[in-house]
Amino acid sequence: MTANLQERVTDALSRIRNTRVGTNVLEAEMIRDIATTTDGKVRLSLFLSADDDATVVREVRQTLQQVPGVTDVRVDVKDASAARAPAASPKQALGPPKSAASRALPVMGQEPQSQRAAVPAPTPIAYPHLGNIVAISSGKGGVGKSTVAANLAIALAKQGARVGLMDADIYGPNIPRMMGVNAPPPVENEKIIPLQAYGVKIMSLGFMIERDQPAIWRGPIIMKIITQFLRDVQWGELDYFLVDMPPGTGDAQLSLVQATMVHGAIIVTTPQEVASGDALRGAKMFQRVAVPVLGVVENMSYFICPHCEHKHRIFGEGGGKNLAEELDVPLLGEIPFFSGVLSGGDRGEPIVVSEPETPAAKSLYDLAGRLTALLPRREAVAHRS
Repeated sequence: MTANLQERVTDALSRIRNTRVGTNVLEAEMIRDIATTTDGKVRLSLFLSADDDATVVREVRQTLQQVPGVTDVRVDVKDASAARAPAASPKQALGPPKSAASRALPVMGQEPQSQRAAVPAPTPIAYPHLGNIVAISSGKGGVGKSTVAANLAIALAKQGARVGLMDADIYGPNIPRMMGVNAPPPVENEKIIPLQAYGVKIMSLGFMIERDQPAIWRGPIIMKIITQFLRDVQWGELDYFLVDMPPGTGDAQLSLVQATMVHGAIIVTTPQEVASGDALRGAKMFQRVAVPVLGVVENMSYFICPHCEHKHRIFGEGGGKNLAEELDVPLLGEIPFFSGVLSGGDRGEPIVVSEPETPAAKSLYDLAGRLTALLPRREAVAHRS
């Protein structure tokens, strides 16, 4: 049975072409370590180079899911250039936690050297009750990513959606301050109960650590925290699950896409070319792992003079538009620079709540409308079916 399944899997893979080299993925040596089980589970490693089309990841997974006898498919995406480097010796992985509260915080501060582990990438798990899972990301810090995430979440909730907001920026969890809530979340029946503000369910590491406590964690710990925020929090039934990511393209981004099926990513940038250049690398990371980039949001796009109402492009012009064109995705919004956005976030009253009639708030409500057009709410999907 296993041998026959292996042959069917190999045959299916031989029909998937690598457009870069003009041959199939097997002959291109992109596929390695194919393993099958008697109950139909398939696992393999897929090696991608920088020039390969990232959609091949989805094509391999979907093709194998159609093979007779296959019950589960796990594709471990790896960097082709790293495959030639010597492998590090694995170390002992972290043991299982004892409760939901302890699982949420496996280690505080610097993890011991003996606990650092080289662990295989897990199979992404679907969480249908979370609805549309959307990563809010950027290539660098200071562009207002968390501000956009918080205001977008509230705007969606005010438009009638059921919204969850997960603060995955474990190095700088600012969502508690911006949303005006900060307390240890209760635990009931081994599930963490998220805090709520402005109609949004919220979970953040900031609820569980001291404000001045540094988070010095590596990949396995980050993966553990993100997985437990997905699995061990009582989110209920949601329409949108927004994830505020840390800057860059590091462990947190990879951990999220390895932990669950992400429906799309929104890239936040500012008009400067230096910011949009970093954001481009962040967007390419999501494309490499087959997560669609839904669009670009340009924050602090312009300043509206309170006297003449003229738009002043004080931070440059065109960064978001050029980035969207290069990625071939829509420019979802241009958020004006407004001091009320900053002061509202500092005191826990996002601009869509404190001053909803301002141009900044209206542009954020427009962003929420564009997101719902791209990813309809669960009720709308069910109605069409």
